[in-house]
Amino acid sequence: MNPFVGIFPPVVTPFTAGGDIDFASLDKVVDHLIDGGMHGLFVLGSTGEVAYLTDEQRVAVTSAIAARANGRVPLLVGCMEQTAPRVIQQAHRAVEAGATGIVVTAPIYALNAMSEIAEHFRMIAAAVDVPVFAYDIPVRLGGCKLPPEMMVELGSEGVLAGVKDSSGNDVEFRRLITLNRAAGSPLTLFTGHEMVNEAMMLIGADGMVPGFANVDPARYRALWDACVDGKWEHAVAIQNEINAEFITVLKPQGRGGDGTGVGAFKIAMNLLGIIESPTQPRPLADFTDEDISSVREVLVSTGLLT
Repeated sequence: MNPFVGIFPPVVTPFTAGGDIDFASLDKVVDHLIDGGMHGLFVLGSTGEVAYLTDEQRVAVTSAIAARANGRVPLLVGCMEQTAPRVIQQAHRAVEAGATGIVVTAPIYALNAMSEIAEHFRMIAAAVDVPVFAYDIPVRLGGCKLPPEMMVELGSEGVLAGVKDSSGNDVEFRRLITLNRAAGSPLTLFTGHEMVNEAMMLIGADGMVPGFANVDPARYRALWDACVDGKWEHAVAIQNEINAEFITVLKPQGRGGDGTGVGAFKIAMNLLGIIESPTQPRPLADFTDEDISSVREVLVSTGLLT
């Protein structure tokens, strides 16, 4: 059976108020997610604030999550780097630390043609012994969108095991699903567009990678079960409940994208007692009392916090 099917939330990396990784809170996050019914974990993604971590911190986080998960669920680990040789270094460290598979973007900073980006993925897959997933996230790559045709071709070659689609381009994701089916479904396809999970499942996604599952994993599991059972009206109702909770990401003000989205998750998790502090890595600023109270209002209004 394919172990990479279902909900693989991108795990938040908690920090202490002093800026160190909070491993005690990280253990609580892992248990919270697995006990909440998640099928796997996506370690060191955007929600895990991978861009702010040193190589040593990345290994430490992966090792800690692998130890706490203790084989209960598979781990996909993000290896975000500039070019293939650097990704390969990260991948070897990740596998040694407990990765079941790795997640890789197109090259960062380097200026490559699509044929060169395809070779980038081939180089990585040839150098590692675990499945490789492409991370299609144009917003973090200067607008670089991976073409569905290229991803399916790489899947047919055995280079890619799957794709995590965070493009926000649902038309292209549907094309990817169609082309993948026509090729015999060599790719496992995850949606990262978390306000339309039920719609993406209806048209053929194999899984979802929702950041807000760090806050409310049980409701996402209920959504997944409704989709698998074909109870689509119920799935829509659950998705609407999630979307009402997800409004938390609009509440922190005057910050960049990392400080707003992931920051809102961390505030909510702190208010719910899942993590000790909502601290983010510098240069991201501390939250104001207004930020925290506005997130609390959403949690209370949706029944997550009483």
